[in-house]
Amino acid sequence: MKIGIVGLGLIGGSLGFDLRSLGHDVLGVSRRQSTCEKAIALGNVDQASVELSLLADAEVVFICTPIGLIVPQVEQLIAHLSPGTVVTDVGSVKAPIVEAIAPLWDHFIGGHPMAGTADSGIEAAQRNLFVDRPYVLTPIATTPSIAIQVVEKIVRSLGATIYHCRPEQHDRAVSWISHLPVMVSGSLIAACLSETDADVLQLAQNLASSGFRDTSRVGGGNPELGLMMAQYNRQALLVSLQQYRHNLDELIHLIEQENWAVLAEKMLINQQARPKFVD
Repeated sequence: MKIGIVGLGLIGGSLGFDLRSLGHDVLGVSRRQSTCEKAIALGNVDQASVELSLLADAEVVFICTPIGLIVPQVEQLIAHLSPGTVVTDVGSVKAPIVEAIAPLWDHFIGGHPMAGTADSGIEAAQRNLFVDRPYVLTPIATTPSIAIQVVEKIVRSLGATIYHCRPEQHDRAVSWISHLPVMVSGSLIAACLSETDADVLQLAQNLASSGFRDTSRVGGGNPELGLMMAQYNRQALLVSLQQYRHNLDELIHLIEQENWAVLAEKMLINQQARPKFVD
């Protein structure tokens, strides 16, 4: 199968690795010629170009650009495609993307692989990145069954676990477990930087170990990705942030009142709940 990838970064490059290993003919498009050349040299794609016309014969196209570029890229891409070509994306926000693209292209289905690292760019691409990871598909009432079947087959071949939901459900869910953690983690770093004693700040930086590394990782990732999460999933993220602030205020109150019994109870509830999210 001829499969196109628009956007040769971490996700696009990793898709390319795995799709080629499965025997597909992979065609890549990037904004930079240097990225195209790297992708060919590294083995992410069979062919690459800065021109979307390269994808004229593609049977399936994955849009792997930053969130803000997904719709504009599809608007340009569809002039080059055959009517039956299946188009999907990997954006971490779904409702605005599906709402914009579905009227433009019948054979579109929104998607979001829940996989990645703090690194970005074609050099960060990994083989088997999607194995045993959730991959969300967000078909709507007008999505053709053939488009769903084609993308499902490819996703299963990557070793990912498929979940179906409405675009709006996806955005609410990821606001809790993906977008809110980025904002909270970033706020942790910013709070540490507010230390006014230079010696204490330097000591904190010297002493920081696994606890700080784990809790600050996503907040110290790609700033563009965090900004796009806030812009395109604004309402759901605000609800999550407001609820987080409410919980934080509760903790402050309990500590101020030295209410250690209730604080201990909350810590126990958190300990018991965590495995439901990460195990």
